Amino acid sequence: MVAKITIGKSVRGILNYNENKVKESQAQCITASGYGMEHEDLSFYQKLNRLENLQEKNGRVKTNSVHISLNFDPSEKLSGQQLTEIAGRYMETIGFGNQPYLIYQHYDAGHPHIHLVTTNVQENGRAISLHNIGRERSEPARKELEREYGLVQAESRSQKQQQGLKPFPIEKLQYGQTETKRAITNIVNTIARQYNFTSLAELNAVLKQYNVIADRGNENTRMYKENGLVYSAIDEQGNKLGVAIKASAIYNKPTLKNLEQQFQKNSQSRKLYKEMLKERVDKVLSNHPKLSRNDLEYLLKKENIKILFRENKEGLVYGITYIDQFKKSVFNGSDLGKEYAAKGLTERLVKEDQMLHQEAKQSQQQNIKNQPFIQPESQSTNLLENLLQSRRLDDYMPGQLQKKRKRKNKRGQQLKRF
Repeated sequence: MVAKITIGKSVRGILNYNENKVKESQAQCITASGYGMEHEDLSFYQKLNRLENLQEKNGRVKTNSVHISLNFDPSEKLSGQQLTEIAGRYMETIGFGNQPYLIYQHYDAGHPHIHLVTTNVQENGRAISLHNIGRERSEPARKELEREYGLVQAESRSQKQQQGLKPFPIEKLQYGQTETKRAITNIVNTIARQYNFTSLAELNAVLKQYNVIADRGNENTRMYKENGLVYSAIDEQGNKLGVAIKASAIYNKPTLKNLEQQFQKNSQSRKLYKEMLKERVDKVLSNHPKLSRNDLEYLLKKENIKILFRENKEGLVYGITYIDQFKKSVFNGSDLGKEYAAKGLTERLVKEDQMLHQEAKQSQQQNIKNQPFIQPESQSTNLLENLLQSRRLDDYMPGQLQKKRKRKNKRGQQLKRF
C-alpha cells in the first residue's frame, strides 16, 4: 500500500476534485464518516459545510485541509467495505479517527485506490499537527495495515514493477467535448504527480501529448515578468484553443513557483532512471545500425520511449527530448550525452530518401542474382548504338571513294570526246 498526503488551504477545491470525478463516472463516494447521515443522502454543500464549519472554529489555522490517497497493488481486489475498513483503521492510527471525513473510490487508474477528504481542525477548535505527518505517523500506519490485512508491501519489487507496467491512464483533451477547465486540471495534476521533469519545456513535452500547454506568455508581457503561468488547450498543430486558465485557479496550484520547487526534487529522483534509458536507446541503435528517423521513433516506441525532435523554421533539428513512459521521466538529449543529443544522433541516422534509395538498390541487386542472365536494356542499347556507329563509319569511307571515282569517270568521258 502507498499513502500520499496533500495538505492545503481550500477544502472546497479538494471536494470539487473528487465530486468532478464522480460526475465523470470515474469515482464514487462510498463513506461519509462523522456526518450523522449516509453518504448517499448528502448533497455537495452538506459535505462541504460540515468541514468548513470546523475550520471556522480556528481562523488562525490557514493550512487546514487534508487530502489523502491510499493506493493498492493491482493484484489486490478489494471490496468497498474492505476499503472503508482499511481507511478507518488508517485514520485512527494517524490521529484523525474522530474527524469527519469522506471516502471516494476512484476508477481512473490501473490499480485500486481511494481518496480521503478531511480537515485537521477539531470540534474544540484545536488543530491536529501536520508536522512530519508522513514520516512519523503515516509510514508506521501503512506498515501496520500491510501486516494486518496481508497487503502487498510498498517496498516490494513486484509492486514497483506493476506500477511501472500499469501507468495512470490519461485521456487527451478533446476541446468542445468535455469541460475544458476540468480536463486541464485532471491532465496537469496527473502528469505533475507522475512524471519527473526539470524544466517547463520538459513538462510541456509531456503535456502536448494530451493537447495541453503551460504558457508564460511573451517575454515583454506583465505575466512573464511577474512569473505568471497559464494552461491552455491546444489542437494537434499546437494552436491554442479557448480561454487560458490561471495556474493558481487549478487544484494543487501548479504555479511556476511551485513547479520550480518540483524541478529541484525531480532532478534528483530521475537520476535513478538515466542509465536505464540510455541502455534501451543503445539497444535499438546497436541492433539497427542503419535507421531513418521514422524507424527510430517506431522502435523506441516499442521500448516505451517517446522521442521528440525540435526543429527550427528551416526544418533543422536543434534539440531532442526523450520521454520514458515506463519510468515516467523526461530528459533532454544533452542530459544523456553528446551521442544522444541533436547533432550526435542525427549524424547517425540515415535520411528517408537515402534509405529508400538504398533499399531499392539492394532489391535490384537481389533480383539480378535470383534471375537468369538477361542483357540489361541500357547495355543492349549501348551495343546497338556501337554497331550502328561502326556501320556508319564503314559507309562513310566508300562514299568518299565513290566521289573520287565519279570525278575520274567524268574526266575520262571528257578525254574520249576529244
